Amino acid sequence: MSTTHINAPETAKSGRDKIDWVRSYMPILNAIEKEFRETKPFDGMKIAMSIHLEAKTAYLAEVLMAGGAKVQVTGCNPLSTQDDVAAALAEEGFTVNAHHGASDEQYREDLVRTLDSHPDLLIDDGGDLISLLHGACREYGDNLIGGCEETTTGIHRLLARERAGLLDYPMMDVNDADCKHLFDNRYGTGQSTLDGITNATNLIIAGKTVVVAGYGWCGKGFAMRAKGMGAVVVVTEIDPIKALEATMDGFTVLPMREAAKIGDLFVTLTGCRDVLTREHFVVMKDGALLANSGHFDVEINKEDLAALATEIRERKPNIRGYRMADGRMLNLLADGRLVNLAAGNGHPAEIMDMSFGIQAKSLEYLAKTRGTLENKVYAVPAEIDKAVATIKLAAESVQIDVLTPEQTAYLNQIE
Repeated sequence: MSTTHINAPETAKSGRDKIDWVRSYMPILNAIEKEFRETKPFDGMKIAMSIHLEAKTAYLAEVLMAGGAKVQVTGCNPLSTQDDVAAALAEEGFTVNAHHGASDEQYREDLVRTLDSHPDLLIDDGGDLISLLHGACREYGDNLIGGCEETTTGIHRLLARERAGLLDYPMMDVNDADCKHLFDNRYGTGQSTLDGITNATNLIIAGKTVVVAGYGWCGKGFAMRAKGMGAVVVVTEIDPIKALEATMDGFTVLPMREAAKIGDLFVTLTGCRDVLTREHFVVMKDGALLANSGHFDVEINKEDLAALATEIRERKPNIRGYRMADGRMLNLLADGRLVNLAAGNGHPAEIMDMSFGIQAKSLEYLAKTRGTLENKVYAVPAEIDKAVATIKLAAESVQIDVLTPEQTAYLNQIE
């Protein structure tokens, strides 16, 4: 069984203050925590979490512990872990293996230590835990009932395994639940990505040409926010339907090779690799800003960028400058990692309250259906989505209409 490995245990008070702050703005998890204290759906179970380790995810861990679970926590990105929050959880009795700024080797060690508890359930963010359980850590999956995945990237990886017949556990697709992607991906990513960029750069958005790579829910949210702040927004896409949607939403759509010539700020939100490469860097403006809000740091090709540079230097925290041979300077934010977490505090608490409500109730669903599910990716049941939305509306003092018996009969009639 793993023991705790963290950077700064003396900072626990700061982490505790952060957790208490967000708790005040997460009514859905408040309600679920109260329910779980009574029902104990995870009594005697071990839950492994690989997730951006900051205050909101720490509160989710506390809610799962209230449900009777023993929770092991690690990060899912070396630059998004907040050491003081990790320290606060460790002080509270959680087993925590997470370090801000971890090397690739240390990051993997933290993941392995989190799995050596032989968990019954897991929460994954990007698919690193489940990948290890299908490879080097297969022996640690002997008790696993199933797990949840909350990112587009992670779901892509799971579906690839399912199609190949190589998925060994049932997994819940939290990412595509309505109360997740309609709000977290759109409003959460939209706001937090801009927060991270402005926090890192201290530059204005208004008047800049902002190139948004990808027009999924995350891209839509960011494009909407950038437009609202006065940017000239250009969208790049590979999907003709999404490109048409961006056009109908009033944005210019261009191939990246053309957009690269005019952009002041580039933000990748695709979940794919090599969105920005050498062919784009060589035509970019002097001073261009490059940021990524996809899960992995592969969307901006850092190897191509470094190969073109005659000088590389840290210009300020979370900004690295790459001097091109012709004198142009291109600026990479947050080392090409998730800019909203590496250079900011992630999504607002009220948004993550909805996503984590889905996570908590989906884990409960897995526990209740133990042994009855096949090894495939499952959609979150509609009743979980509706329950989370109902709690959120009540917290916002919003009332809605209810169908009358006559209306229900009308909608259900055959002829």
